[in-house]
Amino acid sequence: MSVKNAFYAQSGGVTAVINASACGVLETARQHPDRIGKVLAGRNGIIGALTEDLIDTSLESASAIAALRHTPSGAFGSCRYKLKSLEQNRAEYERLIEVFRAHDIGYFFYNGGGDSADTCLKVSQLAATMGYPVQAIHVPKTVDNDLPFTDVCPGFGSVAKYVAVSMREASFDVASMAKTSTKVFVMEVMGRHAGWIAGAGGLASDADCPLPIVILFPEITFDPERFLARVDALVKTHGYCSIVVSEGVKSADGQFLADQGLRDAFGHAQLGGVAPVIANLIREKLKLKYHWAVADYLQRAARHIASKTDVEQAYALGRAAVELALAGHNAVMPTIVRQSDAPYVWTLGEAPLAEVANQERKMPREFISEDGFGISEAGRRYLQPLIQGEDYPPYANGLPQYVRLQNIAVPRRTTSSFALK
Repeated sequence: MSVKNAFYAQSGGVTAVINASACGVLETARQHPDRIGKVLAGRNGIIGALTEDLIDTSLESASAIAALRHTPSGAFGSCRYKLKSLEQNRAEYERLIEVFRAHDIGYFFYNGGGDSADTCLKVSQLAATMGYPVQAIHVPKTVDNDLPFTDVCPGFGSVAKYVAVSMREASFDVASMAKTSTKVFVMEVMGRHAGWIAGAGGLASDADCPLPIVILFPEITFDPERFLARVDALVKTHGYCSIVVSEGVKSADGQFLADQGLRDAFGHAQLGGVAPVIANLIREKLKLKYHWAVADYLQRAARHIASKTDVEQAYALGRAAVELALAGHNAVMPTIVRQSDAPYVWTLGEAPLAEVANQERKMPREFISEDGFGISEAGRRYLQPLIQGEDYPPYANGLPQYVRLQNIAVPRRTTSSFALK
């Protein structure tokens, strides 16, 4: 078989372990020089392909590539840029094929969420019709854990661990101050439509360490009266309580409590600020002293406390993507298949992109407690294994040591230019 180059790009919000997937792709590709020449990375995601701003990863040392496994964020840069449908803007896809053809790229590895899966599928379809077939493999990634057909999405386990640890530690803090000061702590976490991250906050409380925690899920319509009654009861019983609220919580009229009226590059509502909304409600109605925090980037960047399970799965899916391509597969996504809960045993599988693209998996109702303010035992059985194990990065001078790649550009080969829209 002829040797072809590969293209790899990172998409959307980065995570603590997306670089572990990149490491899996790059190290595995280097093990097959008879099939894969160079892996060219897109600088700032798919934009790098459209503008022919490609990075030659072959110029990075083996040790630098290995260090990606313990480095957070996106080593090559990411972007929130959604390609339109083929009917709306065929030129974008034709531009991708033009650049791929110019650089002899036969493999396309796109590391992202549902929108990325859709792009990956369309590239494979158009490439075939244009007579330049490209094997397009989607590498799953999303802290929201909302992709279908996989037990878990890389990035989620580490966010879940961060939220669970933070809620436990903050609960200890507020408990110690509750007699004369703060009685309620509110932490806002990510999760536009799916409450997986918020649900992870429920892991902070268990049989060995029971804590009064209230969870507000996007899947459960926010009822202010029921919520306030729950908080009031917990504070009267325990002296305090902690609340984890998803940014995507909605009122009875279907509106986001945190909708700022803005839209991101994908057309999604720009959320943020639900914690102060909840905190002010507690102040006005219950007259309780509170503190609130927004985890924001901290929850997805916290590589220092990443889940070992998450790191291992992220790397394995990057490796599996290359192996699927080498086996002749196309328009698929490698997946995690759960074999058992305790002990947590998982294997690798695959799913067709035609069924993955633009689908969103919400937290099942059976994973949420009957009253809607916590996780059920089924939810705990699902979540608990995903935060297991520590995988600390190397430290120097008290700080984690992360790698910064050279990211040397590949010379342009096309004569045309492309303007982003």
